[in-house]
Amino acid sequence: MTSSATSSATRGSDNYKWKAFWTVALALFVMVMDFSITFLALSTIADEFNVTLRAVTWVAIASSLTVSAIMLPLGRVADMAGRKKFHITGMVFFVVGALIAAAAPSLGVLIAARVVMAIGGAMGQSVVMAIITAVFPSNERGKGLGMLTTAVAIGATAGPIVAGPMLQFFGWRSLFIFLAVPTTLAIFFAIKVLDDERIGSVKRAPNTSYDWPGAFLSGTALALMILTISNPLGFAWGSVQIIGGGIVTVLLFAVLIWWELRFSSPMINLRFFKNATFAFSSLTRLFGFIGASATGFLMPVFVQSFLGLSQSEAGMIMFVSALGMGIAGSSSGRLSDRFGFRIFTFIGIAVLFITGIGLAFFNSSTPIWVIMLILFVNGLGMGLWMAPNMNATLSVVDRKDYGAVSAFLNLVRNVGSVSGQAVTTAIVTGVMAARGLEIELSKLAANADGPAGDAFLDGWRIAFFVLLGFVAAAFIAALFTQPGKEPESENVPSVAHAEKVTPAGEVAAEAD
Repeated sequence: MTSSATSSATRGSDNYKWKAFWTVALALFVMVMDFSITFLALSTIADEFNVTLRAVTWVAIASSLTVSAIMLPLGRVADMAGRKKFHITGMVFFVVGALIAAAAPSLGVLIAARVVMAIGGAMGQSVVMAIITAVFPSNERGKGLGMLTTAVAIGATAGPIVAGPMLQFFGWRSLFIFLAVPTTLAIFFAIKVLDDERIGSVKRAPNTSYDWPGAFLSGTALALMILTISNPLGFAWGSVQIIGGGIVTVLLFAVLIWWELRFSSPMINLRFFKNATFAFSSLTRLFGFIGASATGFLMPVFVQSFLGLSQSEAGMIMFVSALGMGIAGSSSGRLSDRFGFRIFTFIGIAVLFITGIGLAFFNSSTPIWVIMLILFVNGLGMGLWMAPNMNATLSVVDRKDYGAVSAFLNLVRNVGSVSGQAVTTAIVTGVMAARGLEIELSKLAANADGPAGDAFLDGWRIAFFVLLGFVAAAFIAALFTQPGKEPESENVPSVAHAEKVTPAGEVAAEAD
């Protein structure tokens, strides 16, 4: 490639990076909004189908479980098939699943529809971060990831604002129809804007084979791990089923590690973990999302089912947390390019810990303004550490590995979130069941000042204190995360000397 051609490409890339960003950010916005909407709708769904907290949480857990099980294998598929095609296919799955959910006649059909949506969401999430990191230069990576965090925050913010009135006036089914509309628009934008060569799609060598055994082992191990933790069938924690599930999970992960270290083209290169920056930033991310999971999951239940507030009121209360995350996320990523990631990670996780203590002591007499203030500051903490943490992890990875690592980072987030949700559900329902008070959510507000309300709050408090331990672990992992050395390949254009996916799907090698 000539120097003039390189300069021209560089000048054109500045405008294109933002076109590509807004195209994929729209899809990510909807996927995040889907999660926040679903959490807010759980109480209403439980009321319509007359089910308990344990049963209705499967609407959320089934989705997170699916994403966690297939995220890593899909990241590898995206690298082999091309990111544009993969991204568009994922959004089609999401739209189809949303339409099925809107017409679901039973909880079982709704859960199945959520699985279809989750497959599409996993496909989209596995490439969004890779596309952003490919179109932004390394010295602006934090800016791109910070804006991505802002898109996440906007989706989380819009979710409660939209869901509250829609739940109140049109019912929960209207939410899934609403989700299908912007996703359909995102499909058309992706067809027009995304270009495989510019977004970093790289066709591996022709003799590269897909890691089917690794995909099966990782998916099975992650699914079994989450099922064991969530314990949806209510087995005793010392039962053969739970202990056996834990043992088999450990064995599956051991076999997975053994296989991935020996396979010539693994889904993710486990030797990345020899790099201390990669390893400890990944641990920080896992523990951080476990520790933060209860806020988005239990708070809608608290304000609707326990306090008895309307869906619109609950939406406005949850809005402030996402608002805080958006404000902090828009600046922390950009500033981490200049001042490094450590200070923002430390402050953000410390804020999560302090506000988590406040959340643990919420009760029926806590003023609404106090609840909203703590949620806002908690959102600020989340926004402060998320983008710098991603920047730290990606700073030590070659561009050719962005697809697999982006899928891995999203996997860590989803595994952390679903594990935290499962732990909190198990604790709250376990405390209530132990006292013989596991009741339908629709009846909780009427019993808030009685034994059922006391049991709920005791379980709530125990759950938050358990999760605070994970937040503390995230802070310790962050202390060990030192700035890493940029890979040498970061100094050359990501498209140079690479095999690219052409529109016809053929392999073309670029020459100088």
